[in-house]
Amino acid sequence: MPPSADLDATDGPVSPPPPPTRRPLRQLLAASVGNAVEWYDWYAYTFLAAYIAHQIFPPGSGNSLVPLLSTFAVFAVGFFMRPVGGLLMGALADRRGRRTALTVTILLMGGSSLLLGLTPTYASAGILAPIVLVVARLLQGLSVGGEFAASTTFLVESAGPGRRGLFSSFQYVSTSAGQLAASGIAALLIGVLGEDRMNGWGWRIPFLIGAVLSLAGFWIRRGAEETRSAEQSQAPRPGLFDALRDHPRASLLIAGITAGGTLAYYTWTSYLPTYAVLNTGIDKADALLAGTLSLGFFALLQPVGGLLSDRFGRRPSLLFFGLGFAALGVPLLRALDGSFLSLLLVQCAGMVLLTGFTSISAAVNAELFPARVRAAGIGFPYSLTVAVFGGTAPYVGTLFKELDRPGLFPWYVAVLCLVSSAVYLRLPETAHKRLDR
Repeated sequence: MPPSADLDATDGPVSPPPPPTRRPLRQLLAASVGNAVEWYDWYAYTFLAAYIAHQIFPPGSGNSLVPLLSTFAVFAVGFFMRPVGGLLMGALADRRGRRTALTVTILLMGGSSLLLGLTPTYASAGILAPIVLVVARLLQGLSVGGEFAASTTFLVESAGPGRRGLFSSFQYVSTSAGQLAASGIAALLIGVLGEDRMNGWGWRIPFLIGAVLSLAGFWIRRGAEETRSAEQSQAPRPGLFDALRDHPRASLLIAGITAGGTLAYYTWTSYLPTYAVLNTGIDKADALLAGTLSLGFFALLQPVGGLLSDRFGRRPSLLFFGLGFAALGVPLLRALDGSFLSLLLVQCAGMVLLTGFTSISAAVNAELFPARVRAAGIGFPYSLTVAVFGGTAPYVGTLFKELDRPGLFPWYVAVLCLVSSAVYLRLPETAHKRLDR
């Protein structure tokens, strides 16, 4: 069979490819705006963890790190709902359509954000306060897990020939926009309200804003074009675990691809400001500002990374990330000296390396599964891996500090990126394979 034969990402015969969507820019907007709102809500919690800690949890016995550890533990709990969301919302996307799943996830996120904004304090409600916080984070985890599965599939299926990497990159353009908004609003509120009012009630404002923005994202997504083909819509509905049962190798590949990437991503884009505060004594406002500037830089890099992967392939980009972090992760984190400039430069350097993973992860994942089980096939193994390694990054880093071993955390990041690099070396190149819908 010649190389040009009709093959899908799993090397099986497929029908001729469907035409690309008629409104690609509208598709990008629907996925990106909603995704940005989803991740704004999710990351607002991270950036405001230090303020939430002392309001929702009882103080530790003479140890100021105990409430913060509790807050990051709840952060990790939210991540462990993500595999459930990836499986359930992914199955919904495969059975009822990508657009249906996207509208459900953003409504879930809006409701959980509202609940976070209205969470009572420990002083006023006792144990009920952390319970409400945990419930809100569980709902957020369900939503975010489903969001990645549905929006990844939606974006890649909306792309024209030779543009899947470019469209894939907007997954993290919009994610970065959400993070940027969360970080920027947090920094603005800290500057305007001051520490006392932020500790008292100011930390609630970003979550209430997120609830309102979710309604706007819902309205935009309702007008998007469905990317699942008519043939797939009429086919028998897949079972909940069909992707895992029928494509175990692809599921394991996603776990290996994601492990190092998700740890580096959450370390550099979410936890690094807190890591710098704990280990170098940098001012919290300066740390948030450095994070905000580096996220803007990161967002601009994503389309460049996507275009390069469309031209040269997925594997070189992934190896640039994995081997780069394995070699430079420890020196970069050790270069932090408590100054604003060092934190900004370290974050931006890491963002360049990280782009090799983030700009194409959506395309790589989607290209491993056939359309029938693509969303659920992506959602569960990806979200489970993120929960195990990404969701625990802030907790592990803070715990190393608590154990007086902060120098171990950079090595943890470097070793896991090296493990993922071994997977990248054996990964089949999928950039130029036909994607069935």
